[in-house]
Amino acid sequence: MKAYFSVRLFSAASILFLLVIFSGCSATRYLEDDQALVKKVRLEGIDKEFTEQAYLYIQQQVRPNSRLNLALYNLFNTKNGRYRTDRIKNIGEAPHILDTPLVELSAKEIQKFLFYKGFFNAKVTSNIEVRKKKGFITFVANMGPMFTIREYTYDIADSVVKELYEQNRSQFTRISKGMRFDNDSLKNESQEIFYLLKKNGYYDYLQQYVRFETDTGLSGNQANLRMLLQNPPNRNSHPIYAINNTSIVIRDSNGRLTSSADSAVVDSQYFFKDFSLRFDPAPVTRYVFIEEGEKYNIESTALTYDRLYDLNVFKTIRIDYEKTGADSLKLNATIDVVPLKRMSNRVEGEYTFNSGRNGFNVGNTYTNRNLFGGAEQLDIRFRYGILFNTGATTGSRVFNRDFQIGANFIIPKLLLPFNIPPLGKNGVPHTTFSSSLQLFDQPNAFSNRLFVNSITYNWVETRYRLHSLTPLNIEFRDGRLDPDTKRTLLDSGYVLYVRTNDRRFFNLGSIYNYTLNAARLNSYESFSYFRGGFELAGNTVSLIANAFNFRTDSLGSRTFLGLPYLQYAKTDLDFRLYRHLGGERQFIARFNPGIVIPFGNTNAAELPFERNFFAGGNTGIRAWQARTLGPGNYNRSFLPAEARKNLAFLDQYGEIKLVTNLEYRFKIANSFFGAKLKGATFADAGNVWRLKPISEVPGGELRFDRLFKQIAIGVGAGLRFDLDYFVFRFDAGVKVKDPQFQNSDQWVIKHLFNDREFKEQYERTNGPDQYRFVQYNFGIGLPF
Repeated sequence: MKAYFSVRLFSAASILFLLVIFSGCSATRYLEDDQALVKKVRLEGIDKEFTEQAYLYIQQQVRPNSRLNLALYNLFNTKNGRYRTDRIKNIGEAPHILDTPLVELSAKEIQKFLFYKGFFNAKVTSNIEVRKKKGFITFVANMGPMFTIREYTYDIADSVVKELYEQNRSQFTRISKGMRFDNDSLKNESQEIFYLLKKNGYYDYLQQYVRFETDTGLSGNQANLRMLLQNPPNRNSHPIYAINNTSIVIRDSNGRLTSSADSAVVDSQYFFKDFSLRFDPAPVTRYVFIEEGEKYNIESTALTYDRLYDLNVFKTIRIDYEKTGADSLKLNATIDVVPLKRMSNRVEGEYTFNSGRNGFNVGNTYTNRNLFGGAEQLDIRFRYGILFNTGATTGSRVFNRDFQIGANFIIPKLLLPFNIPPLGKNGVPHTTFSSSLQLFDQPNAFSNRLFVNSITYNWVETRYRLHSLTPLNIEFRDGRLDPDTKRTLLDSGYVLYVRTNDRRFFNLGSIYNYTLNAARLNSYESFSYFRGGFELAGNTVSLIANAFNFRTDSLGSRTFLGLPYLQYAKTDLDFRLYRHLGGERQFIARFNPGIVIPFGNTNAAELPFERNFFAGGNTGIRAWQARTLGPGNYNRSFLPAEARKNLAFLDQYGEIKLVTNLEYRFKIANSFFGAKLKGATFADAGNVWRLKPISEVPGGELRFDRLFKQIAIGVGAGLRFDLDYFVFRFDAGVKVKDPQFQNSDQWVIKHLFNDREFKEQYERTNGPDQYRFVQYNFGIGLPF
């Protein structure tokens, strides 16, 4: 079936589906005669500053339905012109039927909200109008005068608590003279006092000890505010507690206390008892921040919870405190944990379809937690993938095979030859030893063998600042072109591809990455995100090679252990701006540049394609399949047909990358086949470029005078099925501007619905490459 027909068929099916969905939007036809659907709700007389918050106090059942949610519910829950009463499916949202008592309750709640915002004389009424089974509700508010605080005073019975409050109040209070009275500021004051005292030894303190008195009987719409902090019943002060001993009890993985346990005492304060018989006390107590003799501190408790969970070996953790005696001011802490199963095995599989090629990937990951008793983790994984060329009529239909096997050994501390200050308060540091082997084959074209070994240190500077340093990254690569393909390339003058891909090399380098605000990525906050990486390779080897005058190969490159070594510097940056637009709506702007500069023993023609940048794919410019965009204005029609067939994607990379993305995310339905359905619209732009002009890749170099003409643009939309523990994503990207063409022909969007002639012409000049206006992307998790 022709590709253009598939696009049209998909478009027609999509339009038909939407027509079916929205045909059910006239929900009133399913209602009883005495029922009305809430169609519109308005708020009048409320200042714009408070309108959005006031709307939240309207009962959910008397707010208008989401059109899509209601249409989905009607599609799956109606029969013979009526709503079903049996086998109701939890899809979409049931119609919101007008309910007068709920409307009146909403009016009272809005009035109460305005009172708490300082409008003590506010009155709210409601008006209801019903037309053709549709209800229209209007809430009318008379806000009255706004009251401000004339004077704030406090009465704290305990002089020590009073002094502590006075020393810290300026850091958290939202109450000041002359401000509008706001009950939220009072709640904040009470909450902050609670945490202040809980951080300073006041284990027994309760929020109920604080109350506020407001005197509104003053002139000029002013009020006096007084805070009272009472002592506990029958006490003259609030007691301060200190930590005595801490017991750490580790159950077996089923949560049981068995007949035998390993026992130990660490630092004369931690009484360790391990019923699983698997843990060394030292790595566990390293991340317990409850110290003997220190005041009780709620933050130390929370920090201990966080770090013990970060070890990734415990399923549940519970921390309790008990007084050592009825009148004692000492607390014994008990940390009761249940470990995860020591070993686990995860099998994964996926079906892939791209540009007329389909295949599958299968993988397996074996995990051993706490291998040597110190919360170490060993992961052994393998992956096998195969891609078939469905359009092949002769020879093998296998397009490529990819086999990978690797292992990671992770230790929850930094293994260094020198002492460093403890780093565990903001996050558990890790040392990772990693090794992997990849065997890739593209029959009759190319094979690659890649062996990588590394040591990586990861640590957390603060909760939002992460560092990763790989001081040692060693690679061996053996890439070979098929002899016939190699001969064809050489005969055609494509020495570049032979030098880049038909080669063996050794690489010794270091990598550093810094990440800001990664912990906020799954939130709806407004924040900035940054990730920066820098890689430097070959300098140490170069010093050794020069010092010992190692031999050079036939291309003039110095060798190490008989292999030419790489020298280059590479950086890849990712800037993002996240803006919360209310509810579950968010806008993201992303700027992702990168550059790699070969030098010394390596030139641009010798830099392996793994070290270059690629464009396209489901996290980049989504209207293009990965590795099918660029570089620059390069068009693969320059290659002979046989080379296009055998060198798919190997020529479309560059030393420079620039990608920008704009994405708007929103919620569609709270319940869609058991998942929360979300949507996104996006626009992507960018490309990759070569640093210098190369005859084998005409138009691939970066030219600032033609920068816009070298930029690709794509737009699209997607669906996200949020299952809480992971997000399944589907995106459809449409090409708008394609830089492989010239002048106005770059605006390929004009051919989207009249594409037969365009695709036939492209097949004549670029076959067997196929042109796809729409690229579908499936993935797990958000694209960025």
